[in-house]
Amino acid sequence: MDANRIVSREEWLKARVELLKEEKEFTRRRDALAQKARALPWVKVEKSYSFDALPSMGGGKKSLADLFGWRSQLVVYHFMFDPTWSQGCKSCSFIADHYNPLVIHLAHRDIALVTVSKASVEKIEAFRKRMGWSFPWVSSAGNDFGRDMGVSYTDEELLSGKAMYNYAPGQFPIRELPGLSVFCRNERGEIFHTYSTYARGLERFLGAYEYMDVTPRGRDEAKGEGMDWLRHHDRYDGSAFVHPWMERPGVTMPVMPGHGA
Repeated sequence: MDANRIVSREEWLKARVELLKEEKEFTRRRDALAQKARALPWVKVEKSYSFDALPSMGGGKKSLADLFGWRSQLVVYHFMFDPTWSQGCKSCSFIADHYNPLVIHLAHRDIALVTVSKASVEKIEAFRKRMGWSFPWVSSAGNDFGRDMGVSYTDEELLSGKAMYNYAPGQFPIRELPGLSVFCRNERGEIFHTYSTYARGLERFLGAYEYMDVTPRGRDEAKGEGMDWLRHHDRYDGSAFVHPWMERPGVTMPVMPGHGA
């Protein structure tokens, strides 16, 4: 890694203060965009959806209203997990690693967060157990929820090149794509779709990027395509966790199994 220009502390401080001005403007702009997202018009959800709950969460059928619990706001993460896959998407898993511990905090702000995938409850349950997650997760295998929310496609739609994703037509190689949707329920029990975001719009929910972006190498993705570096959290080479200051005579640091995707 090549070093940047080397300067005195005084010169560095001057440059840092100039950048801080832009960072503050970015923060104000981000706040304004968030307000516009909250001010979007709503669409009433007229269709009924029946989801399959995981056995570990009581099993059975759940309606969209059931996913709210007693809360009035619902965030749904559309997790890429096609019924034919043996495991969930690694990029969606990266996001899930971030929101898994947040569910309890959101619940205390009148927000339910539920993950939805097209895979069977059996596959979801096994993968969820492997990853050690505790967030609510349901299967949409028997309904059109993913298609209606713009994240699930048929093979014919993909071949046509006219599949709509992130509000534009395009060519996509797989039947499941990621997204996040928000719903609100009023006192009469009516449910409204208020917001959805896809593709790079999901980056705001990846706190790890915030750390990477302020380091000299940044996300360091230039060597490969997109997120080639990423692994499921139980598939990294454990040697990355070994630091000289952590080493002790006669102690071997544990290595996480299964290097590879």
